[in-house]
Amino acid sequence: MLIGRAQGRKEHIKQLRKIKDWCTEYNILFKINTVVNTYNKDENMSEEIIQLNPIRWKVFQCLLLEGENVGPQALRNAEKFYIDDDTFKEFLDRHREVPCLVPESNLQMQNSYLILDEYMRFLDCRKGSKIPSKSILDVGVTEALKFSGFDDAMFKKRGGIYKWTKEADKFSW
Repeated sequence: MLIGRAQGRKEHIKQLRKIKDWCTEYNILFKINTVVNTYNKDENMSEEIIQLNPIRWKVFQCLLLEGENVGPQALRNAEKFYIDDDTFKEFLDRHREVPCLVPESNLQMQNSYLILDEYMRFLDCRKGSKIPSKSILDVGVTEALKFSGFDDAMFKKRGGIYKWTKEADKFSW
């Protein structure tokens, strides 16, 4: 493998099964995230994902943000990983039978997450780059949110609200 947390490992699926078993043992919901990019865009992961049976399989299109992962201010350059909308759709079509699949294109993702930096500023990514708000420590959350670019409707549309706890055990701590 050239990318990801399993980089260099030959037993990636075996490791995921172990993690799934731990989640089951400790009553934790199991979710998998995948960023589709130039290195995995042609793969078919359906069989493995169906066997692992996560509660959600979030499939993201590689998103480029000026200053975050592209441009002179970026710590890492992700341009070589970028795929276009048609390529992302092909990947999704190949995996359409996976029941837990939750796709997130760049359009859906870009403003439907709240992102805080190390200075407790929301980052507005509407224009393809990060524009920070004033710090929530200085102006409060309500004021800073006004400059976050957060799209509540897209958050709901992309499935941002979902069951993330096991209801029966919600207050068992």
